[in-house]
Amino acid sequence: MVGSSFIDRHDADRFESWYSMATTERPEWAPEGVDISRPNMARSYDYWLGGSHNFAVDREYAKKIIEVLPGTRLIAQANRSFMHRALRYLLDQGVRQFLDLGSGIPTLGNVHEVAHEVDPEARVVYVDIDPIAVAHSRQLLADNPNGIAIQADLADADEILGNPEVQRILDFSQPIGLLMVSVLHVVPDAVDPYGAVARYRDAMVPGSFVVITHGTDDSRSEEMHGARELSEKTPTPGHLRSYDEIEAFFEGFEFADPGLVWVSQWRPDPSDELDDPNQLTFYAGVGRKR
Repeated sequence: MVGSSFIDRHDADRFESWYSMATTERPEWAPEGVDISRPNMARSYDYWLGGSHNFAVDREYAKKIIEVLPGTRLIAQANRSFMHRALRYLLDQGVRQFLDLGSGIPTLGNVHEVAHEVDPEARVVYVDIDPIAVAHSRQLLADNPNGIAIQADLADADEILGNPEVQRILDFSQPIGLLMVSVLHVVPDAVDPYGAVARYRDAMVPGSFVVITHGTDDSRSEEMHGARELSEKTPTPGHLRSYDEIEAFFEGFEFADPGLVWVSQWRPDPSDELDDPNQLTFYAGVGRKR
């Protein structure tokens, strides 16, 4: 168990050494202008999921998180599995277009891949603030007329909703699946994430859905606060929220059963069930716009 501060003073020099640990050679897949000297949450998440589009500094950061929050890889995988289950549910409800905010670096089983197994004409818009995530999503969608990726901050709801390419792909007169999986906890209260979610909700017709997972300190509090402290070294530090605070993101939506629960408890496949699901430290829910 960690203490109240994960970073012991005698370890400070080693902790700060992240910034000098990245390779000095820029990989061919890294867009110019990307800072490869500072850890990045999207690239670290890619590492936890077994991806290869991350730098040395991201891997060092990701390993530090695992030290303070054992089971981080399992948490990332549980979020990914939930997203697949939620997508299948939305597809069963007839949804055929999806707005994925904070989509991250593409890995196996992306939204468009899951959706196209059901309907090859399903439409997907990926949005992420990270240029590497956007660049790789665009590569995946290069020959796909029903999908695009744009670089934007999900808090800038009006900019995203007003984007001509988004409007070209998504028909807002028909139900939309709005996905915010493992992203709202890096959006600070100062930029009004609740207002942003409400703006997306108001732009969607009844019968649309929202899909959310969010990190919390309702369980494993000391460990989660240690991870949050580490996240302050990235451009997107964490903002842990309680059950009630996360539930508030669903205002104007009616929960699909079983409501807002630990991420592995939402309509689990047998392989997703755990004896102690609160160890995953993420709540998950799906809501239908009334």
